[in-house]
Amino acid sequence: MVFSSSLFLFIFLPIVVFFYYLPFIKSRSFKNTILLFCSLFFYAWGEPKFVFLMILSIILNYWFGKKINDFNDDENHTKCKVFLFFSITWNILLLFVFKYLSFFSNIFVSLIGNNDIPVLEIRLPIGISFFTFQIMSYIFDVYYKKVPVQRNIFSLALYVSFFPQLIAGPIVRYETIASEIQDRKETAENITNGIKRFILGLSKKVLLANYLAVIADLIFDGDFNSLVNFNCLNAWIGAIAYTLQIYFDFSGYSDMAIGLGLIFGFHFEENFNHPYIASSIKDFWRRWHISLSSWFRDYVYIPLGGNRCKKSRAFFNMFVVWLLTGIWHGAAFTFWLWGIYYFVLLVIEKTFNVDECKNIFVRIFMHISTMVFVIIGWVLFRSDNITNAFAFIKKMFSFNELSNVSLFDNYYIKNGGIILLLGIVFVFPIISHLKKLNCFVSSKLSGSSLAKPYSIIIDVIISFTILAAFTASILICIKSTYNPFIYFNF
Repeated sequence: MVFSSSLFLFIFLPIVVFFYYLPFIKSRSFKNTILLFCSLFFYAWGEPKFVFLMILSIILNYWFGKKINDFNDDENHTKCKVFLFFSITWNILLLFVFKYLSFFSNIFVSLIGNNDIPVLEIRLPIGISFFTFQIMSYIFDVYYKKVPVQRNIFSLALYVSFFPQLIAGPIVRYETIASEIQDRKETAENITNGIKRFILGLSKKVLLANYLAVIADLIFDGDFNSLVNFNCLNAWIGAIAYTLQIYFDFSGYSDMAIGLGLIFGFHFEENFNHPYIASSIKDFWRRWHISLSSWFRDYVYIPLGGNRCKKSRAFFNMFVVWLLTGIWHGAAFTFWLWGIYYFVLLVIEKTFNVDECKNIFVRIFMHISTMVFVIIGWVLFRSDNITNAFAFIKKMFSFNELSNVSLFDNYYIKNGGIILLLGIVFVFPIISHLKKLNCFVSSKLSGSSLAKPYSIIIDVIISFTILAAFTASILICIKSTYNPFIYFNF
């Protein structure tokens, strides 16, 4: 069940909201029970068998968490570390079996060249990387004494399985919402802001990402594989289309998750901060998939020693983090090379301190070069294998072909130029700039006779825009076929 489906929008979500906000239901525990039951049903709808695997993982980690807490003192610290080790082993083993065992089985059979040996085919549970990392954040937070252990297994189950962030993130840290599980307030302001945020995310997904996906898929899966019309210009159009698609798809899902959380009184941290305006690779990763990069920083990079050690060790720590980042995304050499690719770029930046330059012209150049490297990275990420990735990238830089290419006669420019242009425009922080402009004008008009009419006009424009975006999104959701989010695969 995806957020942009009619089933979710018109049946599941209204039913959940209706029962959650029944006026005679005041008990926090009862409200949490409603959310837990609905979240398990939400996951079971698409994964009827694997919901039991998630429940088993919750039970085991609940027990591990209690044991880690019980022995987390100087006298019993060895026992504490033993239970921490068992918890980490279980969670990593879970990811290995379902994400990588088939991959390594295939490699093994290929190496020995015996076709009689069957290759293991293990279905990947949706969102297993996300809910496993959330469970691990709880275990680590208890171990580092950032939060008290959760003694109510149903509260822990709600944290892990809460449907807004269950299958595609953001990766919500336990410490972020630990207090809100039992003590939160559902206010009219939060509900209103949550609805607006949800509509923003839905619009990103169905009005931009879905149409950009058509362009990217036609080029990556059509032109490239058949070599028909595959030239330098189309290679760049496909790469840019996918770059925009994955941003609007994933950030749109995160917006919807954050909005749904607000509707039920939870405050999730931001997962994106306009990453395509970054002026360096380091800046890009401060803005892209913030919950994942901060997870690796706090639970892997810093425990390894971070940068508080000699440079060679710090680079090794970075290598481990970025290799794990690639591995986390999936069992494919393209993902692993993608992670190493960013490690190399970050080492180069760190060596030459490019992120610290303040000259405006250098910053502009850095922004352009950063985006070129990011786009190349997404080609590697999107490609079926490394050979195809390098062939695609090579075609992108075959500039000699441009002399025989007409920009305005290009099929994708003529048919998808507007959506590409809109995608490029909306990667910039337009909404935040409009809010700042509105605040500035309001302050200037404060106390004058124009203040109230101006406020009314702005409210009408905002409301109309939100309503128009929501209406258009709903109409497209009703007419469109099943179209899952990219990060459901991780």
